[in-house]
Amino acid sequence: MTIPADAPRRSLWHHHDFRQLWLGDTVSVFGAQFVGLAMPLMAVQVLGADAFQMGLLAALESLAFLLISLPAGAWVDRWRKKLVIVLGDLLRAALLLTLPLAWLLDALTMGQLYGVAFTVGCISVFFDVANQSYLPQIVDGDQIGEGNGKLQASQQTAGVVGPAAAAGLVRLVGSPLTIAVTAVCMALSALFVSRIRHREEPSDPATRRPLVTEVREGMAFVLGHPLLRRVVSCTGLSNLASSAVFGLFVLYAVRTLGLAETTLGLVLSVGAVGGLLGAVSSGRFARLVGEGRAIPVAAVVSGLAMLSTPLASVLPPVPTLLVGGFVTSWGVVVYNVAQVSFRQRLCPRPLLGRMNASVRFLVWGPMPVGAFAGGLLGRELGVVPTLWIFASVAVLAALPVLLSPLLGMRTLPRELDALAEGGHGAAADGPRP
Repeated sequence: MTIPADAPRRSLWHHHDFRQLWLGDTVSVFGAQFVGLAMPLMAVQVLGADAFQMGLLAALESLAFLLISLPAGAWVDRWRKKLVIVLGDLLRAALLLTLPLAWLLDALTMGQLYGVAFTVGCISVFFDVANQSYLPQIVDGDQIGEGNGKLQASQQTAGVVGPAAAAGLVRLVGSPLTIAVTAVCMALSALFVSRIRHREEPSDPATRRPLVTEVREGMAFVLGHPLLRRVVSCTGLSNLASSAVFGLFVLYAVRTLGLAETTLGLVLSVGAVGGLLGAVSSGRFARLVGEGRAIPVAAVVSGLAMLSTPLASVLPPVPTLLVGGFVTSWGVVVYNVAQVSFRQRLCPRPLLGRMNASVRFLVWGPMPVGAFAGGLLGRELGVVPTLWIFASVAVLAALPVLLSPLLGMRTLPRELDALAEGGHGAAADGPRP
C-alpha cells in the first residue's frame, strides 16, 4: 500500500531510531552542561586561573575544529556514524574521569586541564560531525526540520536545567566531582545510541578517492553556494565574538560582578529558557516571517542581545544578564534550526559528513581564535572593555545575512533541495518502526 505524498506523517516520537538518538543526545547535552560550568569553575576556584589562562582553556576546547575538522569529515563519511558517536561518548567519559581522580590524589594542574580540554575537543570533532550527519540517514528528508527542532528542544531544556543543577552540585560536592557526573551521562548516551536499529553501510573502499580530493569537494560545495556562503560567514563571525565573551564570562561573573556559583547557575538556566522557547517556536516563527527571512532576523536579534553582557557592569547585573541571555538564546536557536535544516536538505547524503565538517571548520575554527584573543585582550585591556569589543563584533556578524537575498525570501529554494527527490530515501536505508 502506497502512502499518499500529502498524507500527514506520524510524529518522530513514534520513530524508534529517532527516539534513541534523541535520548542519547539529551543525556549527552545534560552532561555537557555540567562540565561546561564545572571545568571553568575548577580553573578559577581550585587552580586560581587568571583571564589569560581562562582564554587559553576556552581556546583549547575548540582548537581541534580549526586543526582537524576538514579531514575528520572525509573520514566520518567513510565510517559508520553510529560507531563514531558511541566511541566518542565512551572516550570522552574516560578522559573526563581523570580530572576528579587527579583532584582526589592532589595532583590536579592547569596543564592536565589544558590537555583534557584539547583531547576531548579532538574527539568531539568526530562526534559532532557524525552526530549532525546521522539524523538525515535515519529520518525522511521532510522530517529533518522536525527532528532538529526536537533535538534543539532537548538541548535547550538541558540549558535551562543543567546550569542550575551543575551549580547545585558544585556547591554540594565541588567542581571535580561534578565533572564525574558528566562521564556517567556520556556513558548512558553511548548506550542509547547503540540501540538504534538502522543498518548503515560504510562507503565502498573501491570508490574512495584521495583524502585531499574528498576534503576539497566538501569545501567547494559550501563555498560554491551563495546563500550557504553568507550563512557560514555570519555564523563564523558570531562564534568568534561569542567565544571571546563566554571564555571570560565565568571569571567576569564571579570576580567582577561578584555572583555566587548558585546565582551564576540561575542566570545561565533562566537565560536558557529563551533557547527552549526558540526551539519550540522556531517552526512557527519561520512560517510567520518566512523560512529564509528567519535567518537574518534571528541573527540581528541575538547579536544585539549579546550587548547585555558588558551592560551588566553598569546596570543591575542579574536582571540584565537574565533578559539578555533569554533573548540571545532565543535568537541563536531559531537561527540554528533554520540554517542547519536548510543545509541538511541542500546536501546530497554521500557528502553530508564533508559538508558538515567544512561548515564546522569555517564556523567553529574562529572559536579558539576568539577565545584566545579574548583572554589576551582581557589581560591587557581589562575584562569589561574586552567584552564591549567582542559584543560589538557579535552585532556586526549579522551583516552577511542581513545584506543578502535571504531577507526577501519567505521560502528557501526547493529546487536546490538534494533530499526532495525520493523523499523516503532515509526510510529505505533501514527498518522503520
